[in-house]
Amino acid sequence: MTEAQSIGGFSLSAAQFERLAAYIHRVAGIKMPPSKHSMVEGRLRRRVAATGAASFAAYCDAVFEAGDSGEEMVNLIDAITTNKTDFFREPDHFKILAEKVLPSLDTARAPLKIWSAACSTGAEPYTLAMVVSDYMQAQRAKFLPMPPPVILATDLCTTVLETARMGIYPESMIGPVPPDMRRRYVLRGKRRQAGKCRIVPELRAMVSFGQLNLMQNSYPVDPDQHIIFCRNVLIYFDRNDQHSVLKRLCDRLRPGGVLAVGHSEAVHNLDLPIQAIGHTIFRKV
Repeated sequence: MTEAQSIGGFSLSAAQFERLAAYIHRVAGIKMPPSKHSMVEGRLRRRVAATGAASFAAYCDAVFEAGDSGEEMVNLIDAITTNKTDFFREPDHFKILAEKVLPSLDTARAPLKIWSAACSTGAEPYTLAMVVSDYMQAQRAKFLPMPPPVILATDLCTTVLETARMGIYPESMIGPVPPDMRRRYVLRGKRRQAGKCRIVPELRAMVSFGQLNLMQNSYPVDPDQHIIFCRNVLIYFDRNDQHSVLKRLCDRLRPGGVLAVGHSEAVHNLDLPIQAIGHTIFRKV
């Protein structure tokens, strides 16, 4: 019996998709145009089977009856979100961070605060930790010690956060990490763990992970962040939601703090208190 047959052979109707798309947009800000119908149906088949629902209609009814606080809402969002990520993705941002941003910040007395606001499986916050750790070691060599950084990493999807906390990745994913950093910050698996790598404990200890929905009206995050990365997630939002999210992110930045968005994400013509210091990287004014 196929998986489709095991849930009665039902498919997701156009009306059910439209209802789900409106719900997902309201809760998570993610746009689901009609072209995503087949993708949503395919990804939700396992959830329909896992919940024991007799059909997509029964599954949808259960989700909507439970409301925003229902447990299945989290599973639904986990199932439909895309979580592509890489170490040193869009590397220009990390080059600017190391060469321009970090040297400009006064972190001698207060700890450096960084927020990776759409961290996926953890490659971005661990890349940030590598760059900051290298900078801190250089400062120590100049007898300029820094307090330990505070790196917060959040995502809407609970499944990817579990992976991020473990810090274990296939060896092929570590390729973009420069060789010298790979030697210092990545452990290679042996025997049964061959082909896997793990981020070293010192870096894992720098990063704390938590769930956060960028569509919330306010963020329970310290309002004095030095650096915020929110990359390659705004492309799923409409223009109004992009502006609202970016405004809330700017509210969490201290004056002179830096915000990075994805290379394909435009912030022009949005009323925000930021100035470009590089391609899709900005300083709060």
